Amino acid sequence: MLTKKGKYGLKALVHLSNLPVGQLAFVNDIAVANNIPKKFLDAILGELRNAGFVQSRKGKEGGYRLARPASEIKIGHVVRVLDGPLAPIPCASRTQYQRCEDCDEATCQVRQMMLEVRQAIAEVLDNRSLAAMRDADNDDFPVELTSQI
Repeated sequence: MLTKKGKYGLKALVHLSNLPVGQLAFVNDIAVANNIPKKFLDAILGELRNAGFVQSRKGKEGGYRLARPASEIKIGHVVRVLDGPLAPIPCASRTQYQRCEDCDEATCQVRQMMLEVRQAIAEVLDNRSLAAMRDADNDDFPVELTSQI
């Protein structure tokens, strides 16, 4: 499940991706435009800066901007930085694997299903750029997904 931290981080990045190249945005402007608590957004932007997604400048002419083009920022990487592994359970994680004590992993049907879920999530998020997310037409769902909603 995507946390508020992950959701707010993605909203802030989309906001920044809509700015002209090089233009900075104040934290307060991003927070107000996206209905995000400013103090929480400050912490999120700090993490995004440390991960190399955004750059910041202090002072009167300061603010935040993307550190690289939106087409080069993959959503899966952002989610992992802000929310951790994509896997729904620890034994299905590639990056933070933890063995379950209550089952035999070789025969556990729950683990097998969650490995598939993790792979499907990664397939979407790791192949979608911030630019693609920003430019997506929300009414343009793939036909195979609309029947499942």
